Amino acid sequence: MKKMIALCCVAVLVGLLAFYGRDALDLYRLMSFMDTTTQARDADEGAWPRLTEACVGCHGRQGRSQNQHYPNLAGQPAAYVAAQLKRFASGERASPTMAPLAMTLSETEIEFLAAYYARQSATANQTFEPDAQLRAKGEELVTSGACAACHGEGLMGHEQFPRLAGQGYDYLLAQLDAFAQGGRKDPSGAMTAVVSTLSEGDRKSLAQYLASLAPAAN
Repeated sequence: MKKMIALCCVAVLVGLLAFYGRDALDLYRLMSFMDTTTQARDADEGAWPRLTEACVGCHGRQGRSQNQHYPNLAGQPAAYVAAQLKRFASGERASPTMAPLAMTLSETEIEFLAAYYARQSATANQTFEPDAQLRAKGEELVTSGACAACHGEGLMGHEQFPRLAGQGYDYLLAQLDAFAQGGRKDPSGAMTAVVSTLSEGDRKSLAQYLASLAPAAN
């Protein structure tokens, strides 16, 4: 009798596996994928609650903002990101949004965020269509102004100098205007000196070119 019950149980189990086996295997694979993905994200962005979640609304997932008003953080040099966060926190750089956030960050958290965004791959500004004439003028200004001397090859930035290639047009123009009007200061004085030679039209052309420039691999 026991043997018969055991055989029945085995038969039922085999039947269930035959009927649900594929679904069960797919569920196992899905759970395994989710677990692996979560572990990878924890290793990259840190355990929950993640600091990066507070940045997504403006700067996009992994720092790849497609909103022309906000800067792309992906691929920005770590030294630059850390320095700007500290300037926001100290009030040296004004922002009603960034200043309160930066003031809540510890030194360790600032260094974590800076390193995180520095290792993300920069992507092209796909939501911006430049004016061909203004873009051409902007390219001439970049070449004659030797912008690569500070901002690096392909204007990808290095050390304390930011990546300009592929940034949001509105953000770029706002920063150029801020340097020109004294609203933003550059500790080295280089940007203030450069922008002081540019007309309003020059600044627009420069922003057009930089926003449309495809970032190189970082």
